[in-house]
Amino acid sequence: MAIRRQIVALVQLLANIQTVVMADYSSVEEPSSSCNSLAVVPYDESNVILVPFQKKTRDFLFVEKRLIIKQNWRDGGVAAVVWDAAVVLSEFLESHKQLVLEKKVIELGAGTGLVGMVASLLGGYVEITDREMALKTLKYNVGENFKHPTHDVDSPTVLELEWGKSLETFSRNYDLILGADIIYLEETFPDLLKTLAHLSGCKTKVLLSCKIRYDRDVNFLQMLKNDFIVHQIFHDKERDIVIYEASRKC
Repeated sequence: MAIRRQIVALVQLLANIQTVVMADYSSVEEPSSSCNSLAVVPYDESNVILVPFQKKTRDFLFVEKRLIIKQNWRDGGVAAVVWDAAVVLSEFLESHKQLVLEKKVIELGAGTGLVGMVASLLGGYVEITDREMALKTLKYNVGENFKHPTHDVDSPTVLELEWGKSLETFSRNYDLILGADIIYLEETFPDLLKTLAHLSGCKTKVLLSCKIRYDRDVNFLQMLKNDFIVHQIFHDKERDIVIYEASRKC
């Protein structure tokens, strides 16, 4: 019981760290809109709160495969580290393989690419996307973890996608759209909604994994309900991560 309490306490500490990091970012004035949209948090080696996210790599085991994820906090901020929302969504997909198997999948705001890579291992045809500034780490992670593709697993494709722009280059018939911790910047909400609307057909499922921190996060879900049917399908209480499913109103 003592060990379990320690584990729970550690999980809660990490959850609090993420909330503090996001809150710290929201109060920082960035010099350019491109940095702001990437949620770059100042790198500070002396800040003990940020220590877990300054690790160069993190290891995960999904679908009987070891995934080694490179993190690059110094250059990429929160876009280049693995948050609990990505881990929880990956675990959920592994437990619900039918959502992904032989499905056309796209991940938005992929960051390190963990979720999209897990979707590929589960048999999906996956496109992993993020803004240009995040692609270096993303491409590295995909390249390193899919060096030796097998006949039954397709390597995911990494593509640049800035929400709300050049959407005509992307399909409108994805089976599954994935997003982990992508709804915390209010100024990106209109473009994200536009992107979800473009990529979604009547049979598309959208899975959003997130920690609801502020009123603006709830506001996004309300905005999403204008064009989508939205409901909660999973809640990891220890890590306080919620997964929402959305489908177009057709």
